[in-house]
Amino acid sequence: MSRIYLIRHGRPSAVWGGADHDPGLDLEGHAQAAFAAKALLALPVYERPTMAVSSPMRRCLETAAPFVQAIGGELEVADAVSEIPTPQAGGDRSGWLGQALRGRWSEITGDIDYSAWRASVLAAVTDRPGTAIFTHFVAINAVVSQLMGVDDVTVFRPGHASITILEANRGQLEIVRQGTEAATGVL
Repeated sequence: MSRIYLIRHGRPSAVWGGADHDPGLDLEGHAQAAFAAKALLALPVYERPTMAVSSPMRRCLETAAPFVQAIGGELEVADAVSEIPTPQAGGDRSGWLGQALRGRWSEITGDIDYSAWRASVLAAVTDRPGTAIFTHFVAINAVVSQLMGVDDVTVFRPGHASITILEANRGQLEIVRQGTEAATGVL
């Protein structure tokens, strides 16, 4: 099977960049994770992912759990599909992210090479046909923006537990369908 599924984590119990740097899911987030698992399991057998990969962040691990349990598989934890790293200097992570989301990849500066990070996310996803990848808003946008050939950091607003479908064909990826968009501006 050559499909790859990018699942954004369910709604976390705290906002990104707040006091808790690694929040788990809230009650709604757990319900969203169960719904995403059911949606993946409802796919025709020839399209259903047989493997699961997750960011090491709790909100992704908890979103992956119902699917992994249902397939009786093991979860691979991969830093390559984790949250976008933030600059080391300064403490306003959410302010930094808000500004980055409104900009372009080529404009993000600092002590981190964001072009390299973006390329590494795409490479990690490309190498995993037949996999459900539980990841983050910005990581999904990093992949989709490259496949669309645009430099915008935010090309769409994947909702919590939304599923973006990609097709791998001879080492190339194409977008089959973007996940449902977030109803609000809250990340």
